[in-house]
Amino acid sequence: MSAPSYKPRHLPGLEGLRAVAALGVVLTHVAFQTGLDPRSVAGSLLARFDFFVPVFFALSAFLLWRNHHDDHDSATIGRYLLNRAGRIMPAYLACVVAVILLLPEAARLSGGQILANLTLTQIYVADGLAPGLTHLWSLSVEVAFYLALPLLALTVGRLPRRLRILVILGLAVLSLGWAWLPFVTAGPDVAAGIPNRQIWPVAYAPWFAVGMLAAEFSGRTPAWARRVLGVRWVWWWLALAAAWVAGQEWFGPVGLTHPEPGEFVRRVLAGTVFAFAVVVPEALAPGSRWLSSPVMQSLGRWSYSIFLWHVAMLSLAFPLLGLNYFSGGFWPVLAVTLALTLPAAAASYVFLEEPGTRLVRAATRRRARAAESPA
Repeated sequence: MSAPSYKPRHLPGLEGLRAVAALGVVLTHVAFQTGLDPRSVAGSLLARFDFFVPVFFALSAFLLWRNHHDDHDSATIGRYLLNRAGRIMPAYLACVVAVILLLPEAARLSGGQILANLTLTQIYVADGLAPGLTHLWSLSVEVAFYLALPLLALTVGRLPRRLRILVILGLAVLSLGWAWLPFVTAGPDVAAGIPNRQIWPVAYAPWFAVGMLAAEFSGRTPAWARRVLGVRWVWWWLALAAAWVAGQEWFGPVGLTHPEPGEFVRRVLAGTVFAFAVVVPEALAPGSRWLSSPVMQSLGRWSYSIFLWHVAMLSLAFPLLGLNYFSGGFWPVLAVTLALTLPAAAASYVFLEEPGTRLVRAATRRRARAAESPA
């Protein structure tokens, strides 16, 4: 057993994984919008590249739980919440406002839809997902985890490590029953004002648990486990196999068909396997050279903005190419989408993400100095 290390260190491979996850989400949306046949091998695989969403969830859970599971005082928790807001909100609000003002499909949005998207509460509102912004349901879920983390730190984080692991596992298993609750199965029903409660944050506890459990083993991974995790090609093939299986019609509905509770749970479990296979090897046995390359590091820094802006850019690709939705053209649509998204993401990172992060950090440092100075 390796000696435990309690000091978090930067893992550049995880930054590269963010790039992979963002590009994987781009691929699944391009495949869907161009009508790639989900019954084909490539189509069924790309249809489940939405499993890069659980990769994002697991990455966030790993990094945040590793750094904040012992945040037990109000000042530390306050700094954490402010840093999270500074990290995500400037670019998010800019994207939402730009789409609402400039995207033709968004011209018919109601005041309620606009407010829900501005406040990251769109999953709690019937018909809250707006054109050009539908993918941001997952960010709404992730923000719920950000807000729940201090409560988890104050409760689960105070427990002995072995008991913490058991509690995290137990909560993940219990969450699988969410889809069968009567008030969840009652929707979605826009006419009755019932949102899709199936996608509320509790349902995705297993995806966050992957990262939290990995954090519990960070610095404590046995040598034999590091060797197993170091055989990367096995884990990537396992991830692809999980995606392919989940993309088959016999596994669950394809496209936007609302799944039955059992089908939804199977999809969550397949996404859990996918996230584990992609995230845990690099988190606990870091060292991937290609993920740490300068190109992947740059794309990783831009990954949040790539995720934010790509759906709006995808909607522009069709008129630019003279194509209709669901009429083919996967490769040209992908090329134009990336050509529009990557510069926009780089600019968003430089002019929105970085300044927002710097401003909040400066503010928290000033508050900390003021608290330490004598009255």
